Amino acid sequence: MSRKTIGSVFDHKLSPWYALRGRLPARHIPLAATEHEPAQVASTDFISSRGNEYYCEIDEDYLTDRFNLTGLNTEVQYYQYALDLITDVFDMEVDDDMREQIENSARRLYGLVHARYIVTTRGLAKMMEKYKQGVFGKCPRVICESQHLLPMGQHDIPNSSFVKLYCAKCEDIYNPKSSRHNSIDGAYFGTSFHNILFQVYPALVPPKTQRRYEPRIYGFRVHASAALMRWQEERREEMKDRLRARGMETGFEEEDEGAESEGSEGLEGEEEEQDGIDDMFEVPGAAQAVQ
Repeated sequence: MSRKTIGSVFDHKLSPWYALRGRLPARHIPLAATEHEPAQVASTDFISSRGNEYYCEIDEDYLTDRFNLTGLNTEVQYYQYALDLITDVFDMEVDDDMREQIENSARRLYGLVHARYIVTTRGLAKMMEKYKQGVFGKCPRVICESQHLLPMGQHDIPNSSFVKLYCAKCEDIYNPKSSRHNSIDGAYFGTSFHNILFQVYPALVPPKTQRRYEPRIYGFRVHASAALMRWQEERREEMKDRLRARGMETGFEEEDEGAESEGSEGLEGEEEEQDGIDDMFEVPGAAQAVQ
């Protein structure tokens, strides 16, 4: 069967392989090259399709190295057909049901390989560029000041949870805004990728901040929230003391040191004021009576 014939087999139906979004519709991209165009890895077109912005393109030599695919043949149905489809060498005419199963397997296989690739030197470099460009979005927390996000998974096992976005400034995770990204399997990024990236590129780690929203009513702090914030601040100070004792940087912004000094001065003023109040209520001659 010629490559042109192979392309016509897939042309009459939108391929869910290029969507990698399950039920969402996808813009169809021809799977095979024409007679006048050179053959390319199918993953190139897949990455450029709408909704797949979170993925980086896997190098062809990485895909064709069987060592990098160790163990995946037991996790993916129709493994060889799926690999051929990804590398654009699939040369077999099949019915619609079989084709759909192979495309689903190709989607799963590419995601599992992607989770391995993005923790390599080349993969980290590609994802770092996407991170700098803000491809993954910005933190919705106002105090984080539009800090760029990174995709991550809460589990390494497929079909456990969808992808989340990690903010390195507030160290919290969020759901993607777009429904196209909300249905991506979190295992296709893994639980370690975002931490490895900041270990390899420590200059990208943003400074932590102690600033936070304080609920107030007519300018006065809400008592329950204020008590909780004091408790959290105490725990944070204990953590920072432990880090300093071990000679490690706390990672908090320098401006917080000024806030701490102001806070200590305020506490000293409150203690002096409390001492003055105690003196007012001291009974005259009590000390002499005791003697």
